[in-house]
Amino acid sequence: LFKIGVDGLLRRCVSGAEVKDILWHCHNSPYGGHYNGDRTAAKILQSGFYWPTIFKDSHEHCKNCDKCQRTGGISKRHELPLQNILEVEVFDCWGIDFVGPLPSSYSNEYILFAVDYVSKWVEAMATQKADARTVIKFLKKNIFTRFGTP
Repeated sequence: LFKIGVDGLLRRCVSGAEVKDILWHCHNSPYGGHYNGDRTAAKILQSGFYWPTIFKDSHEHCKNCDKCQRTGGISKRHELPLQNILEVEVFDCWGIDFVGPLPSSYSNEYILFAVDYVSKWVEAMATQKADARTVIKFLKKNIFTRFGTP
């Protein structure tokens, strides 16, 4: 029994017993290449076979293929968006934070740290208070005069 396809090619109608073998050869064999369901169905049609549920069966076969499930790529739905990589020069980006209060030493209870994110260079200063004025004084004296403004 044969069917003339939309493209005008003659295809052999396959019984249910042959479907599994054809699916295996068009998907799992070296000729098949473990492609997705649509490509496997296209390969079956290209090979000259036809049955009414060809697309459904090829998708089901690919979904149940152990090798495809183990080595399959990430689908578009589960793909994470790419993150832009910023090009930052040395001393362009600093992290600043206080540590404390600590036990008092020479009336200083806090340590103000500044770390350059690129070079990991650390500047530190013991301070009496953890406030904005102390940070501004520290930045002017220890960072901007030596490294410039980021």
